[in-house]
Amino acid sequence: MVIVLPYKHLSAVSLHILASLQFVTPESVGIVSSTMTSVSLSPAAILGIVMVMVGCTSNVVFLEHLVRYNNGVGGLVTFGQFLLISIEGFIFAVDFGRKKSAIPIKEYAIMVTLFFTVSIVNNFGFYFDIPMPLHMIFRAGSLIANMILGVIILKKQYPISKYLSVFMISVGIFICTLLSANQATSDVSEDSVSSPKYLSMLGGICLLTFALFVSARMGIYQEVLYSEYGKHPREALFYSHALPLGGFLLVGKDIYNNALLLSQSEPVTLFDGVDVPEMWLHFLGNIVTQYVCIRGVFILTTECPSLIVTLVVTLRKFVSLIFSILYFKNPFTPGHWLGTFLVFSGVLLFTETFQNIANALFPSRRATGEKLTGTLSNGEHSKVGSAPLQQKEATGKKLD
Repeated sequence: MVIVLPYKHLSAVSLHILASLQFVTPESVGIVSSTMTSVSLSPAAILGIVMVMVGCTSNVVFLEHLVRYNNGVGGLVTFGQFLLISIEGFIFAVDFGRKKSAIPIKEYAIMVTLFFTVSIVNNFGFYFDIPMPLHMIFRAGSLIANMILGVIILKKQYPISKYLSVFMISVGIFICTLLSANQATSDVSEDSVSSPKYLSMLGGICLLTFALFVSARMGIYQEVLYSEYGKHPREALFYSHALPLGGFLLVGKDIYNNALLLSQSEPVTLFDGVDVPEMWLHFLGNIVTQYVCIRGVFILTTECPSLIVTLVVTLRKFVSLIFSILYFKNPFTPGHWLGTFLVFSGVLLFTETFQNIANALFPSRRATGEKLTGTLSNGEHSKVGSAPLQQKEATGKKLD
């Protein structure tokens, strides 16, 4: 069956869309276009949707199993994910090293350093008693950091709706963080200020905030890099995972110690009496589903309109959150639900998902809006509805 939907040319997949991957940024995949046409959901697109929903959601489940067993496993998990993606990329992306990179290797140095830092800091955040639901909600706030740095560094201008969406996300994260901190302290001590768990969570939140801004800075660097050399996400995915492998020597002792802890978990009998530590199975499941998740996202960005990509990945995040709350019995109060609603509504508002749905349901209204917009001058239009990357493409200028 072929489903025909209104189509907006492939857009950049925002950092919040791939928060679990921490790699693809709005500038690394494509440019938002205002032209509307139609596209069919091909079998490949349907496969991509299934891969994202199954791969990304199960990836979070495996990770929470690991973190609940040992909250210091983040470094080991990151290393495993980097290694698997590097091996796959070496075979298929660069053809065993025979394919020359489109972007000079030296240009990847800054991006690789930033990406490695973000990945390590995010996963080491589990050391600091950050509940998994809060971790997922907090990282959805990457839009905030991305927008702030975009205004400061790239001098971007955003419509009021963008600032409103960022405000909603900020308030939602603040509510969830405050409630989670209160829960953590109530379980440990009546004096929340002196509670060790409170201080630990505060340290973890500082780490996650730092990672959000470093990730946003990486996105800006990618935007500049791709404006000069073009977009090569498959290649960039490989080099961003392969080049930092040596950096794991800095945390090699931690990785080794946590590997020993996984080996001490309860054995599970597979076949013919072969016993494997249970946590190693979760580890394997995590790195494999991480790859499935990444491949699914890449399929979506090439096969589906941006509206579908945003809806699928936002839905995936919500499903992961619900599953974590119900299956792992993580505490979640009505206040948490309010914060979650604000965060996800803000994300959908920022990506213009509501507007796109309205355009899909009421094409006559969209046509009227386009006619009115077309009467504006180029300067006015760029301030009202044109993304910064569209301006860059139209003028043919490179960003400084």
